Amino acid sequence: MKKLEIGIIGGAGTTAGELIRLLLQHPKTNINFVYSTSNAGNKLHKVHQDLIGNTAISFVSEINAEVDVLFLCLGHGNSTAFLEKNRFSKNTKIIDLSNDFRLLADKNFEGKGFVYGLPELDKEVIKTAKYIANPGCFATALQLAILPLAANGLLYDDVHINAVTGATGAGTSLSETTHFTYRDNNFSHYKAFNHQHLGEINQTVQQLQAHFNAEINFVPNRGNFSRGIFATTYTKYEGSLAEAITLYKAYYKDAAFTFVSEEEIHLKQVVNTNKCLIHLAKHGTKLLITSAIDNLLKGASGQAVQNLNLMYGFEETLGLNLKASYF
Repeated sequence: MKKLEIGIIGGAGTTAGELIRLLLQHPKTNINFVYSTSNAGNKLHKVHQDLIGNTAISFVSEINAEVDVLFLCLGHGNSTAFLEKNRFSKNTKIIDLSNDFRLLADKNFEGKGFVYGLPELDKEVIKTAKYIANPGCFATALQLAILPLAANGLLYDDVHINAVTGATGAGTSLSETTHFTYRDNNFSHYKAFNHQHLGEINQTVQQLQAHFNAEINFVPNRGNFSRGIFATTYTKYEGSLAEAITLYKAYYKDAAFTFVSEEEIHLKQVVNTNKCLIHLAKHGTKLLITSAIDNLLKGASGQAVQNLNLMYGFEETLGLNLKASYF
Protein backbone atom coordinates (compact mmCIF):
# COMPACT_ATOMS: atom_id res chain seq x y z
CA MET A 1 0.00 0.00 0.00
CA LYS A 2 1.33 3.44 -0.91
CA LYS A 3 1.78 5.95 1.84
CA LEU A 4 -1.17 8.11 2.79
CA GLU A 5 -0.89 11.70 1.61
CA ILE A 6 -1.49 13.99 4.58
CA GLY A 7 -2.57 17.64 4.73
CA ILE A 8 -2.33 19.70 7.92
CA ILE A 9 -4.25 22.93 8.42
CA GLY A 10 -3.15 25.39 11.10
CA GLY A 11 0.40 24.08 11.01
CA ALA A 12 2.07 26.65 13.27
CA GLY A 13 0.33 25.66 16.50
CA THR A 14 1.58 23.45 19.32
CA THR A 15 -0.62 20.45 18.50
CA ALA A 16 0.33 20.72 14.82
CA GLY A 17 3.99 20.66 15.78
CA GLU A 18 3.49 17.43 17.71
CA LEU A 19 1.42 15.97 14.88
CA ILE A 20 4.16 16.75 12.35
CA ARG A 21 6.76 15.14 14.63
CA LEU A 22 4.68 11.96 14.81
CA LEU A 23 3.78 11.78 11.12
CA LEU A 24 7.38 12.27 9.98
CA GLN A 25 8.20 9.01 11.77
CA HIS A 26 5.03 7.15 10.78
CA PRO A 27 5.83 4.45 8.20
CA LYS A 28 2.48 4.75 6.40
CA THR A 29 2.20 8.53 5.95
CA ASN A 30 3.72 11.26 3.83
CA ILE A 31 3.15 14.91 4.71
CA ASN A 32 1.88 16.44 1.47
CA PHE A 33 1.45 19.97 2.79
CA VAL A 34 1.34 22.01 5.99
CA TYR A 35 -0.92 25.04 5.60
CA SER A 36 -0.26 28.32 7.42
CA THR A 37 -0.96 31.64 5.73
CA SER A 38 1.12 33.57 8.28
CA ASN A 39 4.18 31.34 7.75
CA ALA A 40 3.93 30.47 4.05
CA GLY A 41 7.39 29.94 2.58
CA ASN A 42 9.08 29.43 5.96
CA LYS A 43 10.68 26.09 6.76
CA LEU A 44 8.76 24.10 9.37
CA HIS A 45 11.79 24.06 11.67
CA LYS A 46 11.79 27.86 11.78
CA VAL A 47 8.56 27.61 13.83
CA HIS A 48 8.82 24.10 15.28
CA GLN A 49 12.47 24.30 16.22
CA ASP A 50 12.67 20.70 17.43
CA LEU A 51 12.26 19.60 13.79
CA ILE A 52 15.59 21.00 12.59
CA GLY A 53 17.36 18.23 10.71
CA ASN A 54 14.17 16.16 10.42
CA THR A 55 12.49 17.78 7.43
CA ALA A 56 13.04 20.35 4.69
CA ILE A 57 9.28 20.95 4.25
CA SER A 58 8.05 24.55 4.13
CA PHE A 59 4.67 25.96 5.11
CA VAL A 60 2.32 26.70 2.20
CA SER A 61 -0.66 29.00 1.69
CA GLU A 62 -2.46 26.70 -0.77
CA ILE A 63 -4.16 23.37 -0.20
CA ASN A 64 -4.14 20.12 -2.14
CA ALA A 65 -7.79 19.06 -2.21
CA GLU A 66 -6.90 15.47 -3.14
CA VAL A 67 -5.03 14.42 0.01
CA ASP A 68 -6.06 11.16 1.66
CA VAL A 69 -6.30 12.58 5.18
CA LEU A 70 -6.78 16.14 6.37
CA PHE A 71 -5.91 17.13 9.95
CA LEU A 72 -7.49 20.35 11.18
CA CYS A 73 -5.35 21.91 13.93
CA LEU A 74 -7.26 25.17 14.14
CA GLY A 75 -8.61 27.15 17.07
CA HIS A 76 -12.07 26.26 18.31
CA GLY A 77 -14.73 27.53 15.93
CA ASN A 78 -12.34 27.87 12.99
CA SER A 79 -12.65 24.36 11.54
CA THR A 80 -16.25 25.01 10.51
CA ALA A 81 -15.30 28.28 8.84
CA PHE A 82 -12.37 26.66 7.02
CA LEU A 83 -14.44 23.78 5.65
CA GLU A 84 -17.14 26.20 4.50
CA LYS A 85 -14.58 28.00 2.33
CA ASN A 86 -12.48 25.07 1.15
CA ARG A 87 -13.63 21.90 -0.59
CA PHE A 88 -11.79 18.58 -0.53
CA SER A 89 -12.15 15.35 -2.47
CA LYS A 90 -15.04 13.10 -1.49
CA ASN A 91 -12.37 10.52 -0.67
CA THR A 92 -10.54 12.76 1.81
CA LYS A 93 -10.93 11.68 5.43
CA ILE A 94 -10.89 14.43 8.05
CA ILE A 95 -9.66 14.40 11.65
CA ASP A 96 -10.55 17.61 13.45
CA LEU A 97 -8.67 18.51 16.65
CA SER A 98 -10.96 21.40 17.63
CA ASN A 99 -14.25 21.20 19.53
CA ASP A 100 -16.38 22.14 16.51
CA PHE A 101 -17.90 18.70 15.90
CA ARG A 102 -17.59 16.85 19.21
CA LEU A 103 -21.13 17.26 20.48
CA LEU A 104 -24.07 15.42 18.97
CA ALA A 105 -25.76 18.72 18.12
CA ASP A 106 -22.73 19.68 15.97
CA LYS A 107 -21.65 16.34 14.51
CA ASN A 108 -23.35 16.77 11.13
CA PHE A 109 -21.83 19.38 8.85
CA GLU A 110 -22.54 19.75 5.12
CA GLY A 111 -23.31 16.09 4.73
CA LYS A 112 -20.37 14.97 6.84
CA GLY A 113 -21.16 12.99 9.99
CA PHE A 114 -18.35 13.32 12.52
CA VAL A 115 -17.68 10.43 14.91
CA TYR A 116 -16.38 11.17 18.40
CA GLY A 117 -12.85 9.79 18.37
CA LEU A 118 -12.23 8.29 21.80
CA PRO A 119 -10.95 4.78 20.97
CA GLU A 120 -11.65 3.37 24.43
CA LEU A 121 -15.30 4.31 23.94
CA ASP A 122 -16.09 3.67 20.27
CA LYS A 123 -13.19 1.85 18.61
CA GLU A 124 -15.37 -0.18 16.23
CA VAL A 125 -17.27 2.90 15.05
CA ILE A 126 -14.00 4.79 14.48
CA LYS A 127 -12.73 1.97 12.26
CA THR A 128 -15.44 2.66 9.69
CA ALA A 129 -15.60 6.44 10.10
CA LYS A 130 -14.62 9.01 7.49
CA TYR A 131 -14.78 12.08 9.70
CA ILE A 132 -13.44 12.19 13.27
CA ALA A 133 -13.92 14.76 16.03
CA ASN A 134 -10.83 14.26 18.18
CA PRO A 135 -11.61 14.59 21.92
CA GLY A 136 -10.36 17.41 24.09
CA CYS A 137 -7.37 16.91 26.37
CA PHE A 138 -9.14 17.26 29.72
CA ALA A 139 -12.09 15.33 28.30
CA THR A 140 -9.81 12.42 27.44
CA ALA A 141 -8.16 12.20 30.87
CA LEU A 142 -11.44 12.56 32.74
CA GLN A 143 -13.54 10.22 30.61
CA LEU A 144 -10.93 7.48 30.83
CA ALA A 145 -11.17 7.82 34.61
CA ILE A 146 -14.91 7.06 34.69
CA LEU A 147 -15.75 5.07 31.54
CA PRO A 148 -15.71 1.68 33.32
CA LEU A 149 -18.11 2.92 36.01
CA ALA A 150 -20.54 4.46 33.51
CA ALA A 151 -20.38 1.43 31.21
CA ASN A 152 -21.46 -0.77 34.14
CA GLY A 153 -24.15 1.61 35.44
CA LEU A 154 -22.18 2.33 38.61
CA LEU A 155 -22.24 6.12 38.73
CA TYR A 156 -24.77 6.75 41.50
CA ASP A 157 -23.75 10.09 42.91
CA ASP A 158 -22.00 13.34 42.08
CA VAL A 159 -18.57 13.04 40.49
CA HIS A 160 -15.87 15.41 41.78
CA ILE A 161 -12.80 16.17 39.67
CA ASN A 162 -9.72 18.28 40.26
CA ALA A 163 -7.18 18.34 37.42
CA VAL A 164 -4.06 20.32 36.52
CA THR A 165 -2.69 20.91 33.03
CA GLY A 166 0.60 22.18 31.70
CA ALA A 167 1.10 25.51 29.95
CA THR A 168 0.96 23.93 26.48
CA GLY A 169 -2.74 23.33 27.04
CA ALA A 170 -3.26 27.03 26.34
CA GLY A 171 -1.55 26.97 22.94
CA THR A 172 1.10 29.40 21.70
CA SER A 173 -0.70 32.75 22.04
CA LEU A 174 0.46 34.71 25.06
CA SER A 175 -1.89 36.09 27.67
CA GLU A 176 -1.47 37.16 31.26
CA THR A 177 -1.96 33.60 32.54
CA THR A 178 0.28 31.90 29.95
CA HIS A 179 3.25 34.23 30.29
CA PHE A 180 6.31 32.76 32.03
CA THR A 181 6.28 35.34 34.79
CA TYR A 182 2.72 34.30 35.69
CA ARG A 183 3.17 30.52 35.40
CA ASP A 184 6.56 30.22 37.08
CA ASN A 185 6.25 29.20 40.75
CA ASN A 186 2.50 29.74 40.49
CA PHE A 187 -0.74 27.73 40.56
CA SER A 188 -4.30 28.81 39.81
CA HIS A 189 -7.70 27.47 38.79
CA TYR A 190 -9.91 28.64 35.93
CA LYS A 191 -13.36 27.96 34.44
CA ALA A 192 -14.41 26.16 37.62
CA PHE A 193 -17.54 24.02 37.07
CA ASN A 194 -18.09 25.33 33.52
CA HIS A 195 -15.12 24.18 31.45
CA GLN A 196 -16.06 23.53 27.80
CA HIS A 197 -14.98 19.87 27.96
CA LEU A 198 -17.79 19.09 30.38
CA GLY A 199 -20.14 18.88 27.39
CA GLU A 200 -18.17 15.96 25.95
CA ILE A 201 -17.88 14.23 29.30
CA ASN A 202 -21.58 14.47 30.11
CA GLN A 203 -22.47 13.32 26.61
CA THR A 204 -20.38 10.17 26.98
CA VAL A 205 -21.75 9.37 30.42
CA GLN A 206 -25.30 9.68 29.08
CA GLN A 207 -24.37 7.42 26.15
CA LEU A 208 -23.22 4.70 28.55
CA GLN A 209 -25.53 5.28 31.51
CA ALA A 210 -28.67 7.08 30.41
CA HIS A 211 -30.18 7.20 33.90
CA PHE A 212 -27.27 9.18 35.38
CA ASN A 213 -28.75 12.39 36.77
CA ALA A 214 -26.16 13.60 39.28
CA GLU A 215 -23.57 16.32 38.70
CA ILE A 216 -20.03 16.17 37.36
CA ASN A 217 -18.11 18.85 39.23
CA PHE A 218 -14.85 19.79 37.54
CA VAL A 219 -12.21 22.29 38.69
CA PRO A 220 -9.36 22.70 36.16
CA ASN A 221 -6.02 24.16 37.26
CA ARG A 222 -3.00 25.73 35.59
CA GLY A 223 0.30 24.14 36.50
CA ASN A 224 3.78 25.63 36.27
CA PHE A 225 5.07 22.87 33.97
CA SER A 226 4.97 22.54 30.19
CA ARG A 227 2.93 19.45 29.39
CA GLY A 228 0.73 16.79 30.91
CA ILE A 229 -2.58 16.46 32.75
CA PHE A 230 -2.87 14.95 36.22
CA ALA A 231 -6.45 14.42 37.40
CA THR A 232 -8.00 13.14 40.61
CA THR A 233 -11.64 12.04 40.45
CA TYR A 234 -13.77 10.64 43.24
CA THR A 235 -17.33 9.44 43.56
CA LYS A 236 -19.41 7.10 45.71
CA TYR A 237 -18.70 3.43 45.05
CA GLU A 238 -20.24 0.56 46.99
CA GLY A 239 -17.92 -2.22 45.88
CA SER A 240 -14.49 -3.14 47.21
CA LEU A 241 -11.19 -1.85 45.83
CA ALA A 242 -10.43 -5.32 44.45
CA GLU A 243 -13.76 -5.32 42.59
CA ALA A 244 -13.03 -1.88 41.16
CA ILE A 245 -9.59 -2.93 39.93
CA THR A 246 -11.07 -6.03 38.30
CA LEU A 247 -13.76 -3.88 36.67
CA TYR A 248 -11.25 -1.39 35.26
CA LYS A 249 -8.80 -4.00 34.03
CA ALA A 250 -11.61 -5.86 32.28
CA TYR A 251 -12.84 -2.69 30.57
CA TYR A 252 -9.36 -1.74 29.35
CA LYS A 253 -8.09 -5.25 28.55
CA ASP A 254 -8.02 -4.50 24.81
CA ALA A 255 -7.00 -0.84 25.10
CA ALA A 256 -3.73 -0.13 23.31
CA PHE A 257 -2.69 2.79 25.49
CA THR A 258 -4.75 2.86 28.70
CA PHE A 259 -3.34 0.93 31.64
CA VAL A 260 -4.44 0.38 35.24
CA SER A 261 -1.51 0.64 37.64
CA GLU A 262 -1.62 -0.94 41.08
CA GLU A 263 1.09 1.52 42.15
CA GLU A 264 0.43 5.23 42.59
CA ILE A 265 1.11 7.12 39.36
CA HIS A 266 2.81 10.40 38.51
CA LEU A 267 3.05 12.70 35.51
CA LYS A 268 6.56 11.79 34.32
CA GLN A 269 5.33 8.29 33.49
CA VAL A 270 3.18 9.61 30.62
CA VAL A 271 4.83 12.79 29.30
CA ASN A 272 5.95 12.25 25.67
CA THR A 273 3.75 9.15 25.32
CA ASN A 274 0.26 8.33 24.06
CA LYS A 275 -0.54 6.49 27.29
CA CYS A 276 -3.18 7.09 29.92
CA LEU A 277 -2.34 5.64 33.32
CA ILE A 278 -5.02 5.05 35.93
CA HIS A 279 -4.73 4.26 39.63
CA LEU A 280 -7.58 3.37 42.00
CA ALA A 281 -7.90 3.76 45.76
CA LYS A 282 -10.84 3.31 48.14
CA HIS A 283 -11.50 5.78 50.96
CA GLY A 284 -14.57 4.80 52.94
CA THR A 285 -17.47 4.85 50.49
CA LYS A 286 -15.53 6.87 47.92
CA LEU A 287 -13.52 5.54 44.99
CA LEU A 288 -10.57 7.78 44.09
CA ILE A 289 -9.48 7.48 40.46
CA THR A 290 -6.22 9.13 39.43
CA SER A 291 -5.54 9.52 35.71
CA ALA A 292 -2.60 11.02 33.85
CA ILE A 293 -1.92 11.78 30.18
CA ASP A 294 0.27 13.96 28.00
CA ASN A 295 -2.13 16.70 26.91
CA LEU A 296 -0.40 17.13 23.53
CA LEU A 297 -0.29 13.42 22.67
CA LYS A 298 -3.05 11.25 24.16
CA GLY A 299 -4.90 14.53 24.70
CA ALA A 300 -4.50 15.73 21.12
CA SER A 301 -2.06 14.77 18.35
CA GLY A 302 -1.19 11.25 19.53
CA GLN A 303 -4.84 10.34 19.80
CA ALA A 304 -5.42 11.82 16.32
CA VAL A 305 -2.76 9.46 14.91
CA GLN A 306 -4.27 6.60 16.91
CA ASN A 307 -7.58 7.37 15.18
CA LEU A 308 -5.89 7.46 11.79
CA ASN A 309 -4.44 4.00 12.48
CA LEU A 310 -7.87 2.64 13.35
CA MET A 311 -9.53 4.21 10.30
CA TYR A 312 -7.06 2.54 7.94
CA GLY A 313 -6.74 -0.82 9.67
CA PHE A 314 -3.14 -0.24 10.76
CA GLU A 315 -1.73 -1.55 14.01
CA GLU A 316 -3.22 0.82 16.58
CA THR A 317 0.18 1.63 18.08
CA LEU A 318 1.90 2.33 14.73
CA GLY A 319 4.09 5.41 14.99
CA LEU A 320 3.15 5.85 18.66
CA ASN A 321 5.58 3.60 20.53
CA LEU A 322 7.08 6.48 22.48
CA LYS A 323 9.09 6.34 25.67
CA ALA A 324 8.26 8.70 28.50
CA SER A 325 10.63 11.59 29.22
CA TYR A 326 11.19 10.18 32.69
CA PHE A 327 14.32 11.94 33.83
